[in-house]
Amino acid sequence: MEKTLIILKPDCMAQKHVGAVIGRFEAAGFRIVGCKLMQLTGPLLRQHYAHVADKPFYPRLETFMASAPVLVLALAGEQVVDRVRELLGPTDSTKAAKGTIRGDFGTDTTINVTHASDSVASAQSEIARFFAPGEILG
Repeated sequence: MEKTLIILKPDCMAQKHVGAVIGRFEAAGFRIVGCKLMQLTGPLLRQHYAHVADKPFYPRLETFMASAPVLVLALAGEQVVDRVRELLGPTDSTKAAKGTIRGDFGTDTTINVTHASDSVASAQSEIARFFAPGEILG
């Protein structure tokens, strides 16, 4: 059974889409095996987004992600990494089809409702970054 990390971003929280987004994950058959409300900090975000920290868009991303609390989830299910990314649609919400989470609720490439792990390996390291041993149940 695969696991993946999801971050419900500040826009998702502010627009009160949390229930709708989680409902879509649950309707797809995924189980929540970890959940916490967090205020993300610059150091944690720079570690999490190290692969893009040198890109021109990164300062906006960091400012946005640290602007308000987020909900961090670990989901479990069959092929959860790929299937979640299909449910989300492309990172750029303006290119996401209606019916996908980002197509229905996102605004652009940064303000796009959620972060989701892009591979099983990423999911493992991201879950370990956000959850302590014993906080994943199932």
